[in-house]
Amino acid sequence: MSTPPPLASGLDGPDVLRPLLGTVLDALAAGARARGGPLPAGGPEAVAARVADAVGDVLPDEGDPGALQTLVHILAEGAADPADPLCAAHLHCPPLAVATAADLAASALNPSMDSWDQAPAAAALEAVVTRALALAAGLADALVTTGGTESNQLALLLARETQGAGVRLVCGANAHHSLPRATWLLGLPDPVVVPAPRGVLDPAALHEALTSEPGPLLVAATAGTTDAGLIDPLPEIAGLCAAHGARLHVDAAYGGGLLFSDRHHHRLAGLETAHTVALDLHKLGWQPVAAGLLAVARPRELAVLHQRADYLNADDDTEAGFPDLLGRSLRTSRRPDILKIAVTLKTVGRRGLGALVDQVCARAREFAELVREHPYFELYAGPVISTVLFRPAAADDAAVAAVRRRLLHEGRAVLGRARLDGRLWLKATFLNPQARPDDLAQLLKLAEGTTPR
Repeated sequence: MSTPPPLASGLDGPDVLRPLLGTVLDALAAGARARGGPLPAGGPEAVAARVADAVGDVLPDEGDPGALQTLVHILAEGAADPADPLCAAHLHCPPLAVATAADLAASALNPSMDSWDQAPAAAALEAVVTRALALAAGLADALVTTGGTESNQLALLLARETQGAGVRLVCGANAHHSLPRATWLLGLPDPVVVPAPRGVLDPAALHEALTSEPGPLLVAATAGTTDAGLIDPLPEIAGLCAAHGARLHVDAAYGGGLLFSDRHHHRLAGLETAHTVALDLHKLGWQPVAAGLLAVARPRELAVLHQRADYLNADDDTEAGFPDLLGRSLRTSRRPDILKIAVTLKTVGRRGLGALVDQVCARAREFAELVREHPYFELYAGPVISTVLFRPAAADDAAVAAVRRRLLHEGRAVLGRARLDGRLWLKATFLNPQARPDDLAQLLKLAEGTTPR
């Protein structure tokens, strides 16, 4: 009988993992060298062909001891590397090394956050850290989620259970797509979408909607739009919600990281008035995916999530003092994502995270200034957080789209796209605090060099 594969946990786990980590790290380095840039060259077909060739038979009769090295190498070679300064398309951050190391520990220990007896210390850690992060946002408690989409869905679920199935979402045209999708998932009425001129929700249009629409109403504001990193006028919106008796949710999945910055946290004034707030630390928190939270002002509202499964949270166990975790998520099995967050907060501290936020915001302002001074490009507006929209001034939308695709195909740079005010823009989102001024200049030069003339 063959020897079974070793396990990652237990007393022998660290000794078993140690040589495997060397294999992984070597494969990551070799794959990055083979890639040679922020993105693999050749486009989707070339990447798919290389992956298929490396994988071969997915489920062979006999195992391949070199599979770890082979597949990590091909994944790294075919990755979009968020640590490359020329990879600036999305809210996709390069994770901190200490957070990634903590994530390894979570994978090795593999606690599941659906009952205390599977995750004793992780359950206690999650309770402490989620409350601390909620207090930092001016709220009372928080649940761990997979990101902004799940947080927004939970926010609408809490509104439905609190205000009734007839509650109607009122959001700006700039709102994240997960909000109207959540109304569909939850069987809520179609949302009322109000104008968002220049990318931010219009308070006058919101006032009109709150005046004319029958209640109950849930207003969703955005602190950090996906397209342009813009922040809705939260104090005005909060005032209108209070005046009209509407519930307020703020999607701060992107902008919530500004809370760590002494220089920028004022941009989130009014956040503390919300009933619920979506936060996402795998954006301006430098965490490996996933690291989302939903902060709540009224923890008692979380009671609607309560479920009873005797094998996980029997009444007599709960009465004996064993924490009930099923009401802390819509998921059952879930990873202890709180560990990497806690390690980062404790290791780097608020000032350290604030400095990272300040650095990426500064890089965005510097890049915007390069665009503004360049005779060939047009700037949408100065950045509010760390996203800059720009385009070749004389190009049509088809030419703008072609710039991005050509850079992707050649593997030279990763830029996003956004449509605002009826025009298509190139999007650069800066989340790498180690980006240098010459990286910014190179990014702009590459965009210029690929523009059809």
